[in-house]
Amino acid sequence: NIKDYSINKFKSKLLKSLEFELPLELEAGEPPEERGLKRDEVKFMVSYKSDNRIINTKFKNITDFLNEGDLIIINTSGTLSASLDAVRKDGTKLKLNLSTHLPSDLWIVEIRRIEETGTKPFYEMHSGETLALHGGGSITLHSHYRYHSKEVIQESERLWIATLNITLSLKDYLKKYGVPIRYGYVKKDWPINYYQTVYATEEGSAEMPSAGRAFSFELITKLVAKGIKIVPLVLHTGVSSLEGNELPYEEYYKVPLESAKQINEARKTGKKIIAVGTTVIRALETVTDEDGITHPGEGLTKIIITPQKGIKSVNAMLTGLHEPKATHLAMLESLVGLEHLELTYTEALKNKYLWHEFGDLHLLLP
Repeated sequence: NIKDYSINKFKSKLLKSLEFELPLELEAGEPPEERGLKRDEVKFMVSYKSDNRIINTKFKNITDFLNEGDLIIINTSGTLSASLDAVRKDGTKLKLNLSTHLPSDLWIVEIRRIEETGTKPFYEMHSGETLALHGGGSITLHSHYRYHSKEVIQESERLWIATLNITLSLKDYLKKYGVPIRYGYVKKDWPINYYQTVYATEEGSAEMPSAGRAFSFELITKLVAKGIKIVPLVLHTGVSSLEGNELPYEEYYKVPLESAKQINEARKTGKKIIAVGTTVIRALETVTDEDGITHPGEGLTKIIITPQKGIKSVNAMLTGLHEPKATHLAMLESLVGLEHLELTYTEALKNKYLWHEFGDLHLLLP
């Protein structure tokens, strides 16, 4: 007896928070290294919710804004070369993007058509179809993916539940035949190392948890030397939803016991608890109870974070810049409120910050 929630009504409530025009020239189309910068030299905005103060600097200066005992929580998931060439029975060449690996060895996948300027969602597939892959592999589509939670039911026209049939291990197959997922604003394929954070330990993300990309080994050493704690967890990201601003769907997470302990201790002592990216917040909100206590946990999360729900697990966040109407903006609003978010995005546009995974960064502090 599940209510028939209106997805459009829910989305309009969730996505009304911030609308703006994003100029094409502010979409980062190449890694900073290809623009002559080191990873930690991207532009960096620091903003304070309490007084709406905004500072513009470089990411390598992040230590100036943190104190001994503060926590930085990182997502150590590594990025897969999750985009594969696929061919339909009629000869149509497509792109298959692997997303979330589900129980029973099923996958959430996306099929995209190839265009001169990139790829676009391909909506003409049917249940039961099988696409041919390199190396004698194939993918069989079973049904459209259906998002199902207490807030909303949503059947995706873009995503499928599928079975992947390959003769090699997944790691070896993707290394041999896959490339990183990219969208139209990135004009060429870049090597997978450009899509990895320096601290990645466990491959599993369809797309890079990009908020942590700018950390260098030298900067992490500097942070640790100042007494700032680096706390790990895992959330394997699925494919983005740039075209339709779909709601977030199931993703695998793992919050270790020791990480939960350190987060709870920092909360008791009033330290800054900084989530590196929306992925970290999604994992932590899944295991943080109504009293604000974070527990260890592992599994698939369906949680949707809204301003109405709020955020209990952290009090600060490092993030990139998000597209107009993106669901990630609702998460940012949950942390700092709409007024502060509007001020910071106005500042980012004025100072020509770059958007997307190869772009610039924003630290939201209490």
